[in-house]
Amino acid sequence: MSDSINPDKSVIKNYAILIVGLFIMSFGVSLSVKSNLGTTPISCIPNVISFASTLSLGMITIIFNALLILIQILILRKNFPRVQYLQLLVTVIFGYFIDLTLWILNGLVLTTYIDQWIVCIISCFVIAFGVLLEVKSNAIVLPGEGVSLAIRHVTNIEFGKLKTLFDTSNVVIGAALSLILFGTFKGVGLGTIFAAIAVGYIVRFYKGILDKFI
Repeated sequence: MSDSINPDKSVIKNYAILIVGLFIMSFGVSLSVKSNLGTTPISCIPNVISFASTLSLGMITIIFNALLILIQILILRKNFPRVQYLQLLVTVIFGYFIDLTLWILNGLVLTTYIDQWIVCIISCFVIAFGVLLEVKSNAIVLPGEGVSLAIRHVTNIEFGKLKTLFDTSNVVIGAALSLILFGTFKGVGLGTIFAAIAVGYIVRFYKGILDKFI
């Protein structure tokens, strides 16, 4: 009997892990929204726009990420791998999960600033675990990471630096949009900055634990 892994089963396993990771990430994003301190950088712009739109946060997230896929296509042109069009499907699933988890958390009401920070911190740990599963799935990345990878392909700049620049740009644009639309910071705040700093460290913390067992 052969001990080799069936390629089809391996692919199914990878995408199953990805979908679980997307759900966990979406739950973390929804927790950060409920904290009202600001979401992670990648959700910053959609979250700000959601306050000025009748569309749900999940739908805005889908549209925003579709634009990120378009940016990748414009950068890579004929070098854009066809399999990466699956990013659109992943984006739709992620957007649906955000709306679903926001509905699940609809009854969560935070009455104190301390409660807000507790939920914000929890959201970072939840998002980080979802990100770890996304990376470990070896399947399709979300468009946010896809843009950084596309730029890396044509510039050879280190991915980590590009990812930091991309996240920072999201926060700056989100803050600017908030000031333009509302004259104040709405949908972006200290929680956004905290998430931008903390999530990466938490992912590495999780990875260190996981690597000891696998």
